Amino acid sequence: MGAMQDWLAAAAAERERCHRVRRTDSERSPAGRTDLLDLASNDYLGLAADPRLREAAAAALARFGAGARASRVVVGTTQAHEEIEHELARLTGQPSCLVFSSGYAANLGVLTALGSAETLLITDAHVHASLIDGARLSRSPVQVVPHADLDALERALRTRAEARALVAVESVYSVSGDAADLAATATLCARHDALLIVDEAHGIGVAGDGRGAVHAAGLAGAGHVVVTATLSKALGSQGGAVLGPAAVREHLVNTARTFLFDTALAPAAAAAAAAACRVILDEPDRVQRLHALAAVIATAADIPRSAGAVQSIPVGDPEAAAEAADGL
Repeated sequence: MGAMQDWLAAAAAERERCHRVRRTDSERSPAGRTDLLDLASNDYLGLAADPRLREAAAAALARFGAGARASRVVVGTTQAHEEIEHELARLTGQPSCLVFSSGYAANLGVLTALGSAETLLITDAHVHASLIDGARLSRSPVQVVPHADLDALERALRTRAEARALVAVESVYSVSGDAADLAATATLCARHDALLIVDEAHGIGVAGDGRGAVHAAGLAGAGHVVVTATLSKALGSQGGAVLGPAAVREHLVNTARTFLFDTALAPAAAAAAAAACRVILDEPDRVQRLHALAAVIATAADIPRSAGAVQSIPVGDPEAAAEAADGL
């Protein structure tokens, strides 16, 4: 253990030097408190503490128990899982949905299940860590194109040697808050016979009328577009999902390792997310208020208004960012 302990100590010292030490202090959390203004979580619509979500979760907890007990393909599927898959597909306008235990697991699952040595995987340079890790595990040759560079994407698709291609982007990018040009990206993918995977983690509940950027772009149900999502941001719960053609869902049920070999999402979380989907459809003013508040923040901070809920304020370097966070 001596060599490992030395390496861990050196890594800790380097994080301290670079002001990149992460903390898990509960006193920073706004959960259950009324004395803090929440400007840092992903609870974009304020649904995490909504009574309707709590009641749905409590009812599922009483009916199904605290956990799902097993993988979905053994005895882990409950009516709560079928309900969230129905409601999320209805919200996004997609033909089918498969729920995972997290958004991270959904991205890992879809890329590893669809990737192969004969499938080129092209990712935007700014995609989330879960897509980066999924690409590494996919067994596919991977090409990273500059952020939002459609010309580079077109070249990569046009010059590929592989029979198949996957393109992975985010609808709304989590750090900068900028939006992908999904219509143009989908057109390129259709032209070059590629499957487009859109991570809607920061789009569902935010983009358009809350039904996501893919829906707003008129791409819901498009046969060459697959959506991944999380239930832990605007939906205020926990879990992840892949939405798209029924053939993709059937393939994932049979081949996605993060689905097959993972205990199913807790039924209470599934039920709460289903309730959130219904709230978003029934109360579009929640989404309008989100954007109004984001505009207030952007104006006060004197920054351009981003397309998403996140309003990114560049401060120059990690040390300055850490000092600003500590001060706040």
